[in-house]
Amino acid sequence: MINRITGAALAILFLFPLLWSGWASVRTDSGFGFENYTRLFTEDGGIGFQQIWNSVVVSALTVAGTLLVSTLGGYAFGRFRFPGRDVLFLLTLAILMVPYATILIALYVLLGWLGLDDSLVGLSLVLIMFQLPFSLFMMRNSFEAIPKELEESALVDGCTTFTALTRILLRVVRPGLVTVSLFAFLVSWNEFFAPLILLNSTDQFTMTLAVVNMRTATHGSIDYAALEAGVVVMAVPCLLLFAFMQRSYVRGFMSGALRG
Repeated sequence: MINRITGAALAILFLFPLLWSGWASVRTDSGFGFENYTRLFTEDGGIGFQQIWNSVVVSALTVAGTLLVSTLGGYAFGRFRFPGRDVLFLLTLAILMVPYATILIALYVLLGWLGLDDSLVGLSLVLIMFQLPFSLFMMRNSFEAIPKELEESALVDGCTTFTALTRILLRVVRPGLVTVSLFAFLVSWNEFFAPLILLNSTDQFTMTLAVVNMRTATHGSIDYAALEAGVVVMAVPCLLLFAFMQRSYVRGFMSGALRG
C-alpha cells in the first residue's frame, strides 16, 4: 500500500507541470477555449508548417543516424575483440563528462568548414554525436546479453557476420533499439540550445526556437498563453510515442542497463 501511495504521489508530482500547461493553454480572458492555439499557429513568429517540418527532419535524421552508428558500434564492441577496444569504448563514454554547451562553438566552426553550418543535417550530426555514449552503451550491453551460440548457429547455417546481424540479432535486440530510438527522438525533438547556436536562418528554425520566440507585436511582451499552447503541442508526440513503445522501452532499458 505504501509503495502504491508513493508511486501515485510521484506520478502526480511529475504530471503536474504538464497538466498545468494544458490548463493554461486553454485558459483565456473570457473563460476557456482554443484561442491560444489559434494564435500560436497563425501569428508571426509562431509555429508554422516549416518549423514543424524542420523538427520532424532533425528528429528523423538523428534517430536514423543514432540507430545506425550505435547498432554497428555496439555490435563491434560487444562481439569482436580488437586492440584498444576497451580504451576506445571508455573514450566514447567520456563524452558524457564534457558539458556539450562548452564545445558548441567549436562544432559550429567545424560545421562551417564542412559546409554544413546553418543546416538541419549539421544539427542532426551534432545531436547524433551527443547521443553516442548512451546509445553505444545500451547496444553493446544488448548484444552481449545474446548467447553466442545463437550467432554461431547462424554462421554454421551459411550466414555471414552481416547477415547474421541483420536477419537474426537485430530481432533479438529490438527492445534496445526501441530504447535508443526513443531517447534520440526525445532529445532531438526538445533540444533548444544546439539549434539556437547552430541555426541562423529563420526558415531553418525548429519548433523549440519558434515557441521560445513567441512574442506579441506590442512592447515585446511574451505571450505566455501561446507559449503554454506550444509546450502542449510539443509534448503530445512525446507522450504518444512513449505510450506506444513503453513495454519495449522498459524491457530494453533493463536488459541494456543491468549488464556490464
